[in-house]
Amino acid sequence: MCKDTTIFSELQEFFLQNDSHLAINRISDVMNSLRLHKNKIGIEKAENCQFTTTQILHLLLLFPFFMVKDAYSFSTSALGRIFHPEKDTFYRFMRDDNINWRNILYLLNLQLINRISCRADNKESVKPVCLVADDTDLPKTGMHIELIGRIHSHVKNISILGFKGLFLARTDGKTQTVLDFSLHGEEGQNPDKPQGMTKKQIQERYSRDRDAGSNGQKRVDEYKVDKQTRLREMVTNAIRRGIRFDYLLVDSWFTCKELVHFIKRRRIRCHFLGMIKMGNTKYDTETYGALTAKGCIDKLKRVKKGIRYSKRLHCYYGEMEVTFDGMPVKVFFCRRGKHGNWNGLLTTDTELDFFKAYEIYAMRWSIEVSFAEMKGLLNLGKSQARNFTEQIASISLCILQYNILGYVKRFNSYETIGGLFAQVTSGTMELSIVEKIWLLIIEVVTAIAEQVSADYDELMKSAINGNKHLKVLFEPYLMEKQIA
Repeated sequence: MCKDTTIFSELQEFFLQNDSHLAINRISDVMNSLRLHKNKIGIEKAENCQFTTTQILHLLLLFPFFMVKDAYSFSTSALGRIFHPEKDTFYRFMRDDNINWRNILYLLNLQLINRISCRADNKESVKPVCLVADDTDLPKTGMHIELIGRIHSHVKNISILGFKGLFLARTDGKTQTVLDFSLHGEEGQNPDKPQGMTKKQIQERYSRDRDAGSNGQKRVDEYKVDKQTRLREMVTNAIRRGIRFDYLLVDSWFTCKELVHFIKRRRIRCHFLGMIKMGNTKYDTETYGALTAKGCIDKLKRVKKGIRYSKRLHCYYGEMEVTFDGMPVKVFFCRRGKHGNWNGLLTTDTELDFFKAYEIYAMRWSIEVSFAEMKGLLNLGKSQARNFTEQIASISLCILQYNILGYVKRFNSYETIGGLFAQVTSGTMELSIVEKIWLLIIEVVTAIAEQVSADYDELMKSAINGNKHLKVLFEPYLMEKQIA
């Protein structure tokens, strides 16, 4: 991430270069190779802190791989035995409103994407590159969290306490890279209880004053912006950052004329592909005039081969070229079984047929997989920090950790990210074992030194330095105790 690589070089001294440590060594190599100048982080190193801002970021990224739950538990963890920053060092870093987490995400993600793009399997792939946008529930339990409120969970179909996270990801069909995100709330339908909260609950929420131009305040301002607008801003920012894609994939909640127009106007030759609601939205046809989605299906049923059956996909399907708010688009319809519900897709790429559109839209599932893996493995959204800036920081770190895992999985042919994560954590558990062995060695050497009247320091150095494997494992302990 910059020339500040001592974190990873010291860390790798604990691990022998063998298959059992391949995963953690590979992740350390990737993190070590990423470049992030300290000026891009947005803050300077504190005078009383022995660690640079880049090193603090390095350590925070390593937390889940060493089963460190949070900054509070760092000092008692295996990783905390090697490096010794105080917990307040991490808290100050994550609460700092001057850190531009969005910029950090893009600076590091672009390096990963560029390396993936250079791979032969990527150049030979016939699959398009897609941006995928979706939101997900981020439940919370703390009523005093800044800007916390009640949201409607479409998964559980109930009101829950938490945030809505809007995410934008890039996928090439093999690797998902999460690019950007923002946190949002919902006002609710009761004006007397904004966000589903009483006046007392709102007053008791944590709040702080921020500089108007700070990055922390910008993220707070985003919280109040509707998700449709934020999505267009995210895609615009991605294009400005150099991200190129063939299709933007969204579900029916995001499909609207504003977003379709927005993608249609881009100059990078990209297309929109999204699911539509089977409601009252009208589509203009040359033959039948204005029709709803159900009206289009009724007309297709009356045309020879308007509705067909696919043995390969086991569904009925049909397609029609229409005009949507003055734009030429193509709509597709499909359903499972004779009595299933019809679903619809809309695309600005009128050259697509149903099977290709179905195949491309199936890539949208990648973001759902990403949510499940980040929540299950990396505790996405689990932070209960009161400070909104700290919430942004924790999610940004989770995204970087996930993207690094995805990159290592792609280059090292792991079957799943879950399998890779399991191998990483099983390897790092050896640090805890090493600590226990170290205490036993101290006890044994001390007893021997007393029995034979030998110098403890010399005996310890001789025992450790005389074996290359023990030296790799315990030399950092020797340095810590100033024995070596």
